[in-house]
Amino acid sequence: MDTLALQKQIFSQIKNRIAEHVSAVDEIAGLLNISSDSAYRRMRGEKTISLQELCILCAHYHISLDQMMDIQTDAFQFQGKLINSDNFRFDEYLTNTLNTMAFVSSFKQKEFYTLCKDIHLFRHFQNRDLAAFKYYFWIKTIYRFKDIKSKKFSFDEYDDNLYNLGRKILSYYTQIDAVEIWNLEAINASIRQIEYYRDGRMFESDEDVLRIYESLEKLLNHMEKQAILGYQFDDEDPEQKPRGSFQMYFNEVLILDNSTLAILDGQRISYMIHSVVNYMTTRDTRFSENHFNHVQNLLQKSTMISTQSEKERARFFKILHDRINKRKEALSV
Repeated sequence: MDTLALQKQIFSQIKNRIAEHVSAVDEIAGLLNISSDSAYRRMRGEKTISLQELCILCAHYHISLDQMMDIQTDAFQFQGKLINSDNFRFDEYLTNTLNTMAFVSSFKQKEFYTLCKDIHLFRHFQNRDLAAFKYYFWIKTIYRFKDIKSKKFSFDEYDDNLYNLGRKILSYYTQIDAVEIWNLEAINASIRQIEYYRDGRMFESDEDVLRIYESLEKLLNHMEKQAILGYQFDDEDPEQKPRGSFQMYFNEVLILDNSTLAILDGQRISYMIHSVVNYMTTRDTRFSENHFNHVQNLLQKSTMISTQSEKERARFFKILHDRINKRKEALSV
């Protein structure tokens, strides 16, 4: 590939990664600290970009030159931040996630495919009690915050700002066309976490445990209603007005991995969850193509339980509710 063709291809990739309502010329001009006219000339191939400018553009828009130049390697380029107890602030994490969802929502066509080993991260913000418990679990067990090392769980410790940020993220998500593949393991992690803290006497009372189980039941009821209707709706909307479409699949065989494939105006972006709440993303064509094919294969081996397969849907949710009910019956409330 000659230099001019490569330069044009790079700018074509960049324009695909900029939201439609944003001026690509102005953004590139600001990034390179040049005039809009100079940016135009570079984008049209009338002026060759410098090596420094190339580095700035590729770093900012996460473009792999190996891929652009069709240099075959076994490497995939991912982006993400590694969270640890020294630098983790949950409000910043939620704010960054909110900004990502706002960017996603700027596209005309947007669709998420999620392989739900556990309940989708955003779904926890549907219910304050459940969100409060998950927050406690994350900062105490995963990131081991020293100031809560010996603190028992309390609903009052959950900050309103955190919940409001989570609700905004969920609001963006419910406006997106979502395809979620679930299996019978989806609520097991939450149940194990609740029972772990109950055994460790980290709840003030079993009444608090009951509240969390009831919040989990409310979430399942909402998911079942969305599956029946075939669209997402705000759980606080009594009219249940439709937002994004919703397809729910039940897979009885495989344990899934919580990964998400986003398709934004034809672009494929893979979001890979790791270390519970960390995630990394890639636009690598080969990786996302493989991810897409994997999702399509799973869909073919799963049963669609939204808007159809009423018997399978009822059986699926009954099994999940029965698991929660057994735990509730064991409480000394």
